[in-house]
This record gives sequence, structure tokens and C-alpha cells, in this order.
Amino acid sequence: MTSDEHVLISVAWPYANGPLHLGHVAGCYLPPDIQFRYERAMGRRVLMVSGSDEHGTPITVTAEQEGIAPQEVVDRFHEINSKALDALGCAWSTHVDPRGIEYGGALFNRTSDPEHAKIVQDTVQILENAGLFEKQSTPQFYELNEDGGRFLPDRYVEGTCPSCGADDARGDQCDACGATYESVELGEPRSRMHPERKIEVRDTEHLFYRLDKFQSTLEAFAATGQGRWKSNVQAMTKQWLDMGLRPRAVTRDLSWGIPLPFKGDEWEGKCVYVWFEAVQGYHTCARIWASRYAEDHPDGADAWRRWWCVDDDGRSPRHLYFLGKDNIPFHTVIWPAIILGLNMAERGLEAPRLPIAGDLALPHDVPAMEYLMLSGGQFSKSRKHAVWLPSFLEHHDPDTLRYYLAINMPEGHDTDFTWEDFVAKVNSELIAAYGNFAHRVLTLNAKVQQTGHGPLSAWEGSGTTWTEDTSAWQAQHELVGHSLERHRFKEALRAAMTMAQQGNGIVQRAAPWVALKDDASDETRADSFAGLALALRIVRSLAITLQPFMPASSQRLWDMLGETGAVSEVRWGEAVDLEVPLSEPTLAPTPLFERLDLAAILEREGQVAEAHAPTSEAPSVTGVKGGKKEKKDVKTMEREGISTIDFEQFTAVDMRVARVISVEAHPDADRLWVVSLDDGSETGRTICAGLRDVYAAEDLLGLHVVVVANLAPRKLRGIMSEGMMLAADDGEGVVRLLTVLDAIAPGAQVR
Repeated sequence: MTSDEHVLISVAWPYANGPLHLGHVAGCYLPPDIQFRYERAMGRRVLMVSGSDEHGTPITVTAEQEGIAPQEVVDRFHEINSKALDALGCAWSTHVDPRGIEYGGALFNRTSDPEHAKIVQDTVQILENAGLFEKQSTPQFYELNEDGGRFLPDRYVEGTCPSCGADDARGDQCDACGATYESVELGEPRSRMHPERKIEVRDTEHLFYRLDKFQSTLEAFAATGQGRWKSNVQAMTKQWLDMGLRPRAVTRDLSWGIPLPFKGDEWEGKCVYVWFEAVQGYHTCARIWASRYAEDHPDGADAWRRWWCVDDDGRSPRHLYFLGKDNIPFHTVIWPAIILGLNMAERGLEAPRLPIAGDLALPHDVPAMEYLMLSGGQFSKSRKHAVWLPSFLEHHDPDTLRYYLAINMPEGHDTDFTWEDFVAKVNSELIAAYGNFAHRVLTLNAKVQQTGHGPLSAWEGSGTTWTEDTSAWQAQHELVGHSLERHRFKEALRAAMTMAQQGNGIVQRAAPWVALKDDASDETRADSFAGLALALRIVRSLAITLQPFMPASSQRLWDMLGETGAVSEVRWGEAVDLEVPLSEPTLAPTPLFERLDLAAILEREGQVAEAHAPTSEAPSVTGVKGGKKEKKDVKTMEREGISTIDFEQFTAVDMRVARVISVEAHPDADRLWVVSLDDGSETGRTICAGLRDVYAAEDLLGLHVVVVANLAPRKLRGIMSEGMMLAADDGEGVVRLLTVLDAIAPGAQVR
């Protein structure tokens, strides 16, 4: 069923002066794509807009450094970044929803688009006519040269940070301490491009937008975000408003940009300031999209108003703005002030007010992200400290990156990217919990069909023990949607992965390998195959549920399930609808993902340190006695308080790697978890572990642990425990399971 709710997803516009890096993806471009795909699955009318920010000094700096025209720079990187986002699986190329223009679409545009420039110039003229600009003279650095000279924008000046004293601070911001300031506050200023040339401070005249006129209205607007906006969004917005808003420059001395729509020599060499221009891209992009694709819409080129204007009943379209935390005030203070100004001008108002029917709508939510760090440091284009998206996608499945960045998304605090963590999470979580579950179920389904007992759909409901499991799976799917409604992507993905873990537990208990034996009873077979049918339905459910996160692998799984069409077009509720018949898988099951080799990745990335040269000396340890160091041979060193065992005694203990696939509370013991493990055997094993006061269930799921496999089974409070998981105990209450750093196949022997 399609909703009549209109949702505008607005995505921060990346500068086209370099390739995108993983920090951009985690902070700005993956979250809105997940949200877009989810909103469409919910049947809402969704439009997603963004594009390349192609004006401003980062572009001209790059152009001057390379000795080429700015247009060449933006053309190159717009193409590179567009292709990279497309390869990542982002829906920018959709343009129009397959159901028709009235349901929305997506557009990744660019600010060098002449239509964008025309709308921005119209906006400047409208606001000027409404008396919302004022002229001010400001001091700015001026570079002297043989032709006279030129004013230097902020990024053309470097010097000593007035806050921390760093000597390579940019004109308006210090990368070392993060402080912002006026460029004329720099100590020992110099021209970035021509440090040998003399620079001096001169006055220049610019237009300023009267932000101060919107102070009280923006305070009222910010109050509407209470309880909905993230704490960082509320805090930064409040900080700006508490400082008191002042007029802000909307023009600058620069030739590369959108010219002002005014006549006269005083405007020569000036253009629209990029901050004032780029935020308007959300509005211009929607209008351009409608003008190009809305021929069949009843409103024609005015179709954009459905996603931008408050309707006659006072209902606003839901506007979501995805961006990094450094851009928050531009989207909760400055851009709303421009919208309010346009509404004032349209209505001929003397003072701003919150939007009513027919007005342009203000942001509903700004789910801004913190930073994704690279091995403890911030990703940075300017410092070349990054993992670049185009390069990354040359070597890796895009869905593995989408999974990792979503499960590690910097929603409430900065998070860190390392290759070690990437490999571990893909191998031990994505593949071990989800990929292996899907492949296992499809393989077992094929065996059921080959033995003449299929299709599994015929066995649904024949068992009597799976009602609670069905309800638990459906409840977990509901949690996924609940989290996505609140833009909690990590939480949503964890809930979806729990569905896979639930399914693994069902397969273990259903034990279809037993039911496939010739001597299996009809009752055993019916119950077992009913459980496997439920597991197959969960696999189908995961293809739908994980589609917003991992669209390519979800489509591959959808095809293997024997389903037709695009999984992205399937409605969200169908994932748990038992009335929808199961299709009969026809394709041979193949793994969804390939395991990653950390050593190979590090070698390719140039991060493998040279091995230390081997030594022929016997190993030794260093102790301290009487204030002097002495060396003792390890072979002969006494170990007080330790009773030794023979090597044969040690080898009698069979230790193996096992993967945790489900965790349930013991019904009769408060400290015990009942842990189901995949140990490489067909049946797996169950262990009762006294870890409930140490580990939460979700922290155990997916771990590769070390178990004693040949320990005699024994009942613990009525449940048979088949072994022991090894753990370390410091004697002071800290207990940690022994886990395997790099994922390895369950059943591997520990020697």
C-alpha cells in the first residue's frame, strides 16, 4: 500500500576537488541511501537530492596548483564521484520511481548546471527586493603582483593559528585544533599560492544577509526539534543562537562562481558566496528534477512543490538532511533563515514567521553524523589522509563496505576505520552470521528437494514447535523498522543480523540432516522440515530487510530464492507476511560474499612492516632482582607455583574453534546462557556458560570462541552442556572469552 506522505531526503553536496573517501561515505552518503531505500519500501513518496558542489576556493586552489581551468577540475571529479557512488550501490541514478514520477526518485546534480545558477540568481534578486541584504565593508587580505593584485579568499591564505599557534593554519580554520576565525586574525600571514609575494589588508564591500532578523523565529523553530533532533544537533544549534545572529556575507571577491544578478561596475569580480549558494541546491535540485522528468505528473514542472511546500491542510513534507557534524548550523540556522526569507518575500511580510499552508517547509530532522576516523586520525582531503572510495571499490565488494560502515557508523560519537577491524567484521559477522546462514539454508533446501521431500513450502505449519520462533523473528523485524524510523542505522542492522542468528538457531534445533535419513519418523520429518521452511522464510525476509543496507547482495539472494523482479520494489511488510507463498529456489546456492585475507589487503595497501630478522640465540626473558637486570634461559627458568604436565597430556585436550550462532537465557539459572555453537559438525553443540553477568547476548553472537570439544557432557539445571568455552579470569571480576582474532572456519583445531 502506498502512503501519501512526501519525504525529501537532502544530502550534503561534496566538493568536486578530489575523490570521495570513506569518511564522506560513512558521514554523508551511505546513511541517506539506506533511508531512501527504506522509505520507498514503506511505500512513501520519496525524492532524494544532492550533487557536486563545484564552486568555491577548494576548486580554484586545485585548478591553480594543476595549471588548468576550474571547469576541468569539477568535470573530472564529478564523473569520478558519480561513478563511485553508483558503484557503491547508491540510488542516485534512479531519477524516477518505477511506479511513476508522482512517487519520487533521485537526482545527483551539479552546481555548475545553468538551471541551478538561474534559480540561485533569482533567489538573490528576490531577497534583495525584500530588503534582506545590507552592504558592509570588511577587511581582507590583498595580494600584490605585477598586474596590480587581487583579494585573497580564505583558503588562499596561510599563517599561524591565533588559537593554538600551529604555523600551517588555513585562512579561516585550523586543521590542528579545529578553531575557526577571521582570516585577518592569522599571525604571519602569507599567500598560499605565491608565498614570496607581499600581502596586505584592504577593505572590500560585500552584501550581507540579515540573519539577525530571524533570531526569534529560528529559536521557535529549534524548539520544534526538541526530542527529535540528536543531542549534537540541538547543542550546536543552541550555541549559534545563544551567541546571537549577525548579518553574514553572501558575496565574495572571486571569479569562479555564480555571478550576481546586478548591474554596475561595483559587482564586477564578485560572485555568490559558496555557502549561500550550495545549501540552495536542495531546492534547485528538486525543481530541476521536476522540470526534466515530470511530464506525466498532474502538476507538471511544479511537481517539486509536493516535496517542498506545506499543503492546504497544514501538513509539511518530511525533510531529512544528512551531513557531517561540521555542517549542522548551516542546516539548522542559515538554510532555514533563507527559506524563511523566501516565504517572507513571497507573502510580502515585514517579519518572518513559521511556515503555513503554501510556504516552503523547514527541515524536519537533521540526523548529522560524527566523524569516521582513520586509525585514530580524521579523514582529510586536504592532508591526503584517507582511504579513497574509487580505489576501495576496485578491490572489494561494495556491500562489504556498506555493511562495515553501517555497523560502525559514527552516529553518536566518532568511530575508527582500520583494515583489521574491517576484515574481522566482514569475516566473523557478515559472512559467519548472515552469509553462511543463507547458504546453509539454501543448500539444505536443495538436499530436501533432491531426496524428493520438497518443496519446503509444503511443510510450512506442519510442525508444532515453531510458533514462538515465528513470533520472535517477526518482532525482530519490527525492531529493524522502528530503528530506521529514528535513523538509528547501527541499531537497525544489529537487529537484522539477530534475525539471521535466530534463523541459525532454528536450523540447529530443526536438524534437517536427521530428518533426511531414511529411518526418520513422519513426525520428526514434519517438525524438522517445518523448521527448515521457517528458516527459508527468514532468509527471504532478510533479502528484503537488508536491501536498504546491502542492495546488490540482497538482489543476488532474491534471485537464488527463485523470486522474480527487483527486491528493492518489494514492500517492507512483505518480509514477515506469512500469506505470501514461498517460491521454490531454482539456482544453485553460491556464497554471497568471499572471505577477506588481511595479509593480502595490508600488503596491497603498503601497510605490512618488514619482518624482523631471525636470531639464532635462545629466547630469554628479562627479570629484575636487586635493582639489576638478569637474563634466564626460558628452557630452564623455574616457574613457582605451577605444576607441569607432559606434552601427551596437553594433546589429549581437543580444543576447537566454534562460532556462536544463538544465545538464550537458561530458564532455571540466572547466571547461565544457553549458547548454540557451529563447531563445523552437522549437529553443532550446545554449551551452558555462566556469563550472563559478564556478556550481553548480542555481544556473544557471532564470536569465534575456543571450546574444549572432548569434555564429557553433563546436565546443568536440566540442559545438557556439551563442552566448555575457554575464558580468562584475572581473579578480580574481569572475565573475557578467548576469541580468534582473524575469523577461521568453525571446527579448526587449536594446537
